[in-house]
Amino acid sequence: MQNIEISLIYPNSEALNRNESGLDRANISNEVLDELELNSLLDLKSSFLAEFFTVDENVIKYRQSVFADMIANPELCDILLRVSPILSDIAEIRRMSHDTEPTEGYLYSITEIELYISAMELLSNGLYPMIDNFKSEALVTFAKRIKELTQSEYYINLNNQLKELTSRVREVKSVTIGVNLDSKLRPDTAGVLSVNQERFKSGELIDKILRLDFKKDEYTCISSLIPFKKGQSENQQIALTNAFNSALNYVFKSSMRSWKKVVQEYVLENADFLIKLLPEIEFVVKGTELIKMLLETGNPMCFPEVLPMANKRFSAKGIYNPVVASKTNEKLVENDFEFDENGTFYVLSGPNRGGKSVITCAVGLTFALAQLGLMVPAISAEISPVDAIFTHFPTGSEDTIDKGRLGEECARLDDIFGSVTENSLVLLDESLSSTGSFEGAYIAAEVISGFSMVRCRGIFSTHLHELNAMLDDINKKCIADGGVKVDTLVAGMYEGQRSFKIVRAKPDGKSYARDIADKYGISLEHILKRINKK
Repeated sequence: MQNIEISLIYPNSEALNRNESGLDRANISNEVLDELELNSLLDLKSSFLAEFFTVDENVIKYRQSVFADMIANPELCDILLRVSPILSDIAEIRRMSHDTEPTEGYLYSITEIELYISAMELLSNGLYPMIDNFKSEALVTFAKRIKELTQSEYYINLNNQLKELTSRVREVKSVTIGVNLDSKLRPDTAGVLSVNQERFKSGELIDKILRLDFKKDEYTCISSLIPFKKGQSENQQIALTNAFNSALNYVFKSSMRSWKKVVQEYVLENADFLIKLLPEIEFVVKGTELIKMLLETGNPMCFPEVLPMANKRFSAKGIYNPVVASKTNEKLVENDFEFDENGTFYVLSGPNRGGKSVITCAVGLTFALAQLGLMVPAISAEISPVDAIFTHFPTGSEDTIDKGRLGEECARLDDIFGSVTENSLVLLDESLSSTGSFEGAYIAAEVISGFSMVRCRGIFSTHLHELNAMLDDINKKCIADGGVKVDTLVAGMYEGQRSFKIVRAKPDGKSYARDIADKYGISLEHILKRINKK
């Protein structure tokens, strides 16, 4: 039977090949995923999350329909979770069966068939009854393929043959070994006399009393049974093992060749496509679990409308940070966020711990989740994919003897400029804060001007409030030279408290130093109160 390639996350082999070759894969490195904390949300064991990002609108929409089916049919996750370890066992058995003795290889083959049939039965009984509920092409095709295989003549014959052969194997309970002795009564040669369907019993009186069996027959030993290998040399163990294997090979030799042929021609081919699906199954299950977890927090989730990359569109209503949502049971403050012709790149300022880093990461996570095909943390969203996401976050461990922290920050920025395109997203959080405000603002102005000229989308979250005064000059120069407009965002305050609302406005010129002083009790008012208490 000809194998048909099936994928849960790619609509056709061409899309899969383009992703594997890197043509349609978004450049989102493992380091970026760690900084966004997406690796902690989607912790994959059998593959790397970075392998699944795509810029292809059709692939994203194909996956969205799969995740929609997974959410609408909760039993799907359970079925795929139960079949995954079975498929992993098949892969492990194949690895172990290389370079084994004929008997071992034979038993491995039987075990592989048993696992394959159990996986197929689980999928057939689980998926096909739900096929009318499925809207996604992927799951409909998958369910039909499983049904086709389990109803095929090959499969039915295989199942019957397996029952016959496994019963023969399971019937083997013992072997009768003949041992020749030399003149000093030492074992000389050994061979198997018969393969038996009954186990041998100890001939010790106490053992007979315990099992209430005093009859003598050919399966009752004249002495107690001794565990195999106890007191035997390695050569003796090998000799007995070889004799045993030789006997089984003789017993099963008539069916060995034909059985191996069945395994090679049928099972290898039809189990292969399931084993290849293992990383996809894990990705789909983990993605579905993430969506369910975020929905259970009471925060909104939606499938974004996916637009062509050339549109450079991003507009989200009620966006929030899913990493923060995963760590708290509280409903989060939602924000609206948009990149447009008047704000392709933003400088985001505001009070300390006012939500600047949170919203910066939220935008990056929304792009990333959208380009995995998952629901995104928003009420509604329109998104054009990006070809890459670059992050420049403080790590606290960048000091080096050669460059110092500022040097390391500049080197990382230089690396970004070596790869960024107008279709990329750049997220900078408190960059260049390792130097004085005057020097930091000057370098930041150069960096922002550079990103304006690249024409990419991005956010520069900063405490360098002097930078805001430079933006008019930056825009005047860069827009005249073909750059995009840089706009400002402010993490808002309401009645002296952080609102965690991000508003599109010009900063009011305050440095929020008063707010910080109040927070830590070192404003003059607080200081005087402390002094007067003495």
